[in-house]
Amino acid sequence: MTENDRPLHLGFAETQATYTSASQSARVWTAAWAARELYCPACGEDRLDAYPNNAPVADLFCATCNEDYELKSQKTRIGAKILDGAWATMLARLASSANPSLLVMRYDRDRQAVSDLMVVPKHFFTPDLIEKRKPLADTARRAGWVGCNILVGRVPESGRIHIVRDSQLTPRDTVLAKWRRTAFLRDKKASARGWLVETMAQIEALGRPDFTIDDAYGFAPALSRLYPENRHVREKVRQQLQFLRDRGWLEFVGRGRYRLTSE
Repeated sequence: MTENDRPLHLGFAETQATYTSASQSARVWTAAWAARELYCPACGEDRLDAYPNNAPVADLFCATCNEDYELKSQKTRIGAKILDGAWATMLARLASSANPSLLVMRYDRDRQAVSDLMVVPKHFFTPDLIEKRKPLADTARRAGWVGCNILVGRVPESGRIHIVRDSQLTPRDTVLAKWRRTAFLRDKKASARGWLVETMAQIEALGRPDFTIDDAYGFAPALSRLYPENRHVREKVRQQLQFLRDRGWLEFVGRGRYRLTSE
């Protein structure tokens, strides 16, 4: 076994630490676990380094490929929304190259171990996936502050890469292959990626590897609601299919039929 093949140990080593707040204890344990155990899902480097506490952009980084990661941990199952920070800050990050990829962890407090860990590469993030929350009430300590949710449920399955699922490890080679399969999205600006990400999600929602151009035209109502300013949705859909085909995510099999390529 090479160093890069080592398995992850899912248990927390910091169980001796005690804090008045259970959430504070969990935050320390999960952050320390990620810095000690986790490899870089972008390049496979065997470790990630931790940024100083309260770093404004990210929690972890890879010194080999310079990928940044934000870590969100919770004891409940990972749902369709992930609570994030300030809405305006998040939108500003999306407009820059400093936006980190997202690691979402579910931990078992009783076992003091990781149950689930998913990474969403930053090239899947677009403004459409950021939901603005209501401002805090005037009586709140930070009255008027506006937070946001990340709508991970709208990210295509291709962009939700499971490193740990139900306490079972995904092989590292599989994780790296899934990351590489959609890396072509980084060549696109956020505005163009929105159409691609939504089209990919619609294709995957069909639930089968083969589909027709007519199936794809069936995405038009949903895409029109998302992009009401566009009056040529069918043409735009064809453009997305061609791009995804050229990048190897889809295969054109003839007579208006497409097939998802294998990972």
